Amino acid sequence: MAAPMFVPFYHRVADTHPNDWTISRTEFERHVDYCQSRFDMIGLDELQRRVDRKDSPCPSVTFSFDDGYAENGEFAIPLLIERGIPCVYFVAIEHIRSQTPFSHDVDAGVPLPVNTLAQIRDMADRGIEIGLHTRNHVDFSKVTDLQTVHHEITNATEELQNMIGQRVRYFAFPYGLPKHLTRVAIDAVDEAGMDGFCSAFGAYNTVGRDSFHIRRFHGDPCFARFQNWLSFDPSKLRSEPMIPYTIGHGESKQDYGNEEVEAKLTCEALIR
Repeated sequence: MAAPMFVPFYHRVADTHPNDWTISRTEFERHVDYCQSRFDMIGLDELQRRVDRKDSPCPSVTFSFDDGYAENGEFAIPLLIERGIPCVYFVAIEHIRSQTPFSHDVDAGVPLPVNTLAQIRDMADRGIEIGLHTRNHVDFSKVTDLQTVHHEITNATEELQNMIGQRVRYFAFPYGLPKHLTRVAIDAVDEAGMDGFCSAFGAYNTVGRDSFHIRRFHGDPCFARFQNWLSFDPSKLRSEPMIPYTIGHGESKQDYGNEEVEAKLTCEALIR
């Protein structure tokens, strides 16, 4: 079976201080209702299993969040927990530890609150997968020295595991565009013992590809655009940028559209 696997990402669910990285509570719940009624709701571990075993019987959705905004603990995460919907929640640990707002919020004149460590631990204890989003929300297109990469990923992974008392399995690149997905940073994710990394440039997950790279798209507040991403478009496979990297025992990986997969993945596959 070769149904596509979708991973939307969000940043902040709130009804105050709207901006480009915020979706309202009403619209987020609409996203959840729509996905839960039409797709398998799975975790990233199950997504990887389906990719590796080339067995994806039904289209699926996995919710994810980046950064770590405090308001997510007031509505969005409790909603997902109440419904038993898997979610991976990526945090920049120094912002959590020091309670420092993100620079992009400070620059916008609205220093929004970030999650506390107690909130993150509570999420983890209640079944939310906590992932790493670097230590300081680093732009790896501007950082190349090994010491900084090690500090932001390898050391940060161990520290986050100690903070929550659980293994950290996944990493999400800040900004997540091809230029940010550098070989040295991907190497560090592998060396840190994580199971995979997430991009954010807009792409599908399909069977038979390398599951170490998990592709995501924006959970767009415009519902029509969100629906469009959840309707499989084979042309997006052909236009997807290649992200070459090496993991494990020197095994070279390169992500690109697969013609066989593309032929099998049709809009009809979305009809359950």
